[in-house]
Amino acid sequence: MPQLKDTYPLYLNSKPAQPNTDLEVTDKFTGEIAFRTALATPEIIDAAIAGAVRATEPMARLASYERKAVLEHCVARFEERAEELAYSLCVEAGKPIGDAEGEVDRLIDTFRIAAEESVRLGGEVMPLDISPRAAGYQSIWKRVPVGPCSFISPFNFPLNLAAHKIAPAIAVGCPFVLKPASKTPLGALIIGEVLAETDLPEGAFSILPASRDGADLFTTDERLKLLSFTGSDTVGWALKARAGKKKVVLELGGNAAVIVDEDADLDDALERVIKGTYYQSGQSCISVQRILIHSAVYDRFRDMLVERAQSLVVGDPKQRDTFIGPMIDEGEAERLKGWIDEAVANGATLLCGGGRDGQMIEATLLEDVDRAAKIVNEEAFGPVAVLMKFDDFDAALKEVNRSEFGLQAGIFTRDLFKVLDAWDRVECGGICINEVPSFRVDNMPYGGVKNSGLGREGVRFAMEDMTEIRNLVIRRT
Repeated sequence: MPQLKDTYPLYLNSKPAQPNTDLEVTDKFTGEIAFRTALATPEIIDAAIAGAVRATEPMARLASYERKAVLEHCVARFEERAEELAYSLCVEAGKPIGDAEGEVDRLIDTFRIAAEESVRLGGEVMPLDISPRAAGYQSIWKRVPVGPCSFISPFNFPLNLAAHKIAPAIAVGCPFVLKPASKTPLGALIIGEVLAETDLPEGAFSILPASRDGADLFTTDERLKLLSFTGSDTVGWALKARAGKKKVVLELGGNAAVIVDEDADLDDALERVIKGTYYQSGQSCISVQRILIHSAVYDRFRDMLVERAQSLVVGDPKQRDTFIGPMIDEGEAERLKGWIDEAVANGATLLCGGGRDGQMIEATLLEDVDRAAKIVNEEAFGPVAVLMKFDDFDAALKEVNRSEFGLQAGIFTRDLFKVLDAWDRVECGGICINEVPSFRVDNMPYGGVKNSGLGREGVRFAMEDMTEIRNLVIRRT
């Protein structure tokens, strides 16, 4: 196994800095301190924003091939350090090693896509002579960087969700300041270490672990032109209300549903639903939380799910056979255990799981749950799902839409007409057919509606948010 360092610096204005070692980060399985890193003060954050402002013009003037070279350097270095990166996720996030390796692959994919897109940022020539008034006029528009960006990333994907902000910013030429989650800062700091090896202008990036209370400038500072936040809906909407005039992109919570229709291939659906429900301990905003099963196949598929869920190994994320590792902290495990117990106390049937040992929650399935229960309506963010029975596809779609969230939904069916009907009617940012809502490829548009957020990630779509259209009008006669 790779060894972590005892201390890690933050990155201020493109350079490592070690003003203190105030942030202790634990191994989420053992509970022991894994390493220490610096905690940015408001003064450090202010200096980082000032540096990003100074870097705005040098970043905007980088040629496409120069931005591409930076991103390609990152790809090469991440490939070289893949084992170290995966191990860091195991330690700081408690992510099972298989999931950790998958996230490293996605980190590399995201930077590779950004390298490709960095040389495709074009515009359009438009005729303006749509009436005699504009005869002889022509328009040409292009995209230009929006300017200094503020990024706040969450604990559950410390590499990939930081990458979905950092890589597009470099691709378009925006300087940025990034606040990684205090529980899992190492992934972002390693990205910073690799970026510091490049020729990016001073101030092009700062990566600053900070307390929530001390990080107000990430949201309120008017020098920043865009805020991109990934995290809980409660925090996200509160930040938007305080962000002032800057653009805001929010990728927030979910309560993802999957429909298993009567014509579905149940054997195929089984492994996908199990993976979508329990991968990385259910701590994903698109993990499966509600499983809607047609009554004709309900009993059979329920029994298949229970048998498979009971076989999942819960334990040390560094072990290859572990499927479910620890939740991010004991408080979150206590909260989820309380939701499960509340549902059972109000008449739900516990099909499997339900136990808690410290930060570990067993793979849990419930049925006959009161529709008003927290475990049905709020974001569980843990290894639990609720089974529901339906007879009518229309009713199933309405149940999917009953949630206040709308990130992604999954549907297992072979009926093309139902697919097209769902595409029209499901109130989500994405619908996955014969796949769980937990599916994501890093070049596709990804984001939600309703309480799940604003805007879209996916490299090209994030690049659009990080740019502005600048129009040129030419009178030729």
